[in-house]
Amino acid sequence: MNINIITLFPEIFKSLEFGLIGQAIDQKKIHINIFNLRKNAINSYGQVDDKPYGGGEGMVLMAEPLERTINSIPNIQKGYVINMSPQGNNFSQSKAQELVKKNNITIIAGRYEGIDQRFINQYVDEEISTGDYILSGGEFAALILIDACSRFIPGVIGNKKSVDLDTFSNGLLKGPVFTRPENFNDSQVPDVLLSGDHERIKQWKENKALKRTFERRPELLNDIKLTKKQKKLLEEWVSKDIL
Repeated sequence: MNINIITLFPEIFKSLEFGLIGQAIDQKKIHINIFNLRKNAINSYGQVDDKPYGGGEGMVLMAEPLERTINSIPNIQKGYVINMSPQGNNFSQSKAQELVKKNNITIIAGRYEGIDQRFINQYVDEEISTGDYILSGGEFAALILIDACSRFIPGVIGNKKSVDLDTFSNGLLKGPVFTRPENFNDSQVPDVLLSGDHERIKQWKENKALKRTFERRPELLNDIKLTKKQKKLLEEWVSKDIL
């Protein structure tokens, strides 16, 4: 996957050099190209922003430096253009899977009060938000998007099942997990996980995922097709006031 990033702070993306993404970059499974917006400033002072028309707080990134920067990217590599913005569509596991299929994406990491709407209208394919909160810059949101997408690139995660069973991959939260020792501060690992009965363990994990989702994020259940067995379980838990 080829990822272009337009930013005022290229240094922030040095974090991509570490961990699984760093390995994927070394193995050329992911190509990261950083484009410094400041290099296309409108004057020798490095200006890339200005006050908003109509008044208001803060500064706005100007359309001209953004246009020059995005036009410096070869069309064949530009691909799908994304602006990281709190006004965008909510990012999700399914959106990450969708973006990976595009092979080439360009991410604009905005700053200040946003970027000139005319640039968005003319060059941006989609605006994406990583959540209902405000960050100091789009760089951090871009890192989240890149990290989430990279997990779906073949070979980045050694164990594909780890991706398939992640939280949100099947619409549910992931249930509790345990490791050694078997006893920690008088708290035991559930017996079923020590039983060696793979079918029972699988069923236990599915039930715990369903229960945790209902307890913590019940709205997620509206977006997935529950089996008759899952519906029955939820009804039983509710009737017995277990949840």
